[in-house]
Amino acid sequence: MGGVAARLYSVLTQTSSSSALPLPPSHQPAETNLDPDFCQGQKTSPVCPPDPTELLRQCEEALGDRPARLRRKFTRVNDGDGVPDSSFRVMQWNILAQALGEGLDCFVKCPPEALSWSRRKYLILEEILTYRPHILCLQEVDHYYDTLQPVLAGLGYSGNFCPKPWSPCLGVEGNNGPDGCALFFDQSRYEFLESVNIRLSAMRIPTNQIAVVTMLRCRSTERCVCVAVTHLKARSGWEWLRSAQGSDFLRQLQNLVQQQTGDPAGAPMSDIPLFICGDFNAVPTEEVYRRFITSPLCLDSAYKKLSQDGLTEPEYTTWKIRPTGECCTTLDYIWYSRDTLRVDKVLDMPTEEQIGPNRLPSFSYPSDHLSLVCDFSFKEKE
Repeated sequence: MGGVAARLYSVLTQTSSSSALPLPPSHQPAETNLDPDFCQGQKTSPVCPPDPTELLRQCEEALGDRPARLRRKFTRVNDGDGVPDSSFRVMQWNILAQALGEGLDCFVKCPPEALSWSRRKYLILEEILTYRPHILCLQEVDHYYDTLQPVLAGLGYSGNFCPKPWSPCLGVEGNNGPDGCALFFDQSRYEFLESVNIRLSAMRIPTNQIAVVTMLRCRSTERCVCVAVTHLKARSGWEWLRSAQGSDFLRQLQNLVQQQTGDPAGAPMSDIPLFICGDFNAVPTEEVYRRFITSPLCLDSAYKKLSQDGLTEPEYTTWKIRPTGECCTTLDYIWYSRDTLRVDKVLDMPTEEQIGPNRLPSFSYPSDHLSLVCDFSFKEKE
């Protein structure tokens, strides 16, 4: 599959309507100081607990007498008749950039102490360690090199990071650098083939939104999977831009799949397992959602499986209160190839009572977006 890995970069960079971003360095920048709470001030390899259970215990201990965290349960949505030993877990989460949480986002009902990085970093790691995904897709990451990358590397994850070219975090005093998207995978389950960072375009004009696309090979089944994580333009009034960004992204992924399968244009493109995770900043009635659901890539949204009819998205994936009012809506998705992948289990959404009257973020939860977690398996090849 070496040719597949090589084509991943070439296909995504040869299109004229997008600008490829350079891959991040394989190590943190020399000027980055590792978080001493997790890495004991080491400048080289971090000293992190090798056991995720132990690190989870340390996070819970550090958080002390905080309010009870959100308790969520998995719902099984099929009879588990996928390929034996192929089950794996995918997590999608906008973790809330630290500079935005304390600066620009103005969560008027959230106490300032709940927004401090000294608390939030433990809550973020606690959420990840509670569900232990094999593939982890994150947005609004502005503590990649000093915290997330070294800690997760100590637990066996490999990661790639793409910062936004014009990150709003850089305008906040005391920021930790630009925010961006990060994609991690469990090295014991997946072999790394290739990764590329891309800059999304609208009408051939580069925008501030980006994506990470990574090709992996499952060690147990030898099947390859393409994983992408993105974060589309926020705010009302920018629906046209989100639609254009989504079209650009889908076109590039479609080119990639065609290159991999050798299919001519217009032929079915459902043989390559594909995940697209992200904060789309788009409700299900927006045009960009329709573009994904009708794409030739044969995509479906995993969280619809929680609904009784299997066709409806959750009522919310984000719930916050800003000076402009309360926002309770669905913006986050895990898209998957419905012809090659099977949804086995879906993590449910917490209730309004669990979230609380002041909404998110809070002392119980570090982000204004809820994590999406699903178990998948490969379908049997026909």
